[in-house]
Amino acid sequence: MKLRSQQLRQHRHSIINHYYSVTTCTHQRVKLFEDFCNARILIRSLKQSDLNGLTKTICFVIMPDHMHWLLQLKTQDSLSSVVAKVKGRTSFLMHKAKNEQIWQAGFYDSLIRNEEHLLHQARYIAANPMRAGIVDNLGSYPHWDCIYLNPSEHD
Repeated sequence: MKLRSQQLRQHRHSIINHYYSVTTCTHQRVKLFEDFCNARILIRSLKQSDLNGLTKTICFVIMPDHMHWLLQLKTQDSLSSVVAKVKGRTSFLMHKAKNEQIWQAGFYDSLIRNEEHLLHQARYIAANPMRAGIVDNLGSYPHWDCIYLNPSEHD
């Protein structure tokens, strides 16, 4: 597992004001975010990253065992450092109730190439609950947000 985590980071570059799509999973794909409170803790951690000036969130969706996050990096801190802060804050707040490992090591990311790619990625991320068969329309899913989409447009 350690080798795989190193491979994920091998070609990673962090560029301030660039857009990234990040996917990270829970430890052993446990469905921790089926619990409404856990999902809201993670969402608060994403929003705190924005408030701290580290990121500008474009889109996110919290799935039962993973999250997708489309963001603009707003700091000199590395993308790895920013994701680690979000995961760490979420783990800290969730550990108050449980003493278990929350996240798998590492994450997947891709640098967004242009505005067309950004819009495509935002739509892809937002549609995850529908593709997974969790809901029939995005407006029925409580754990997502996107600056480009209005939930009522997807009913």
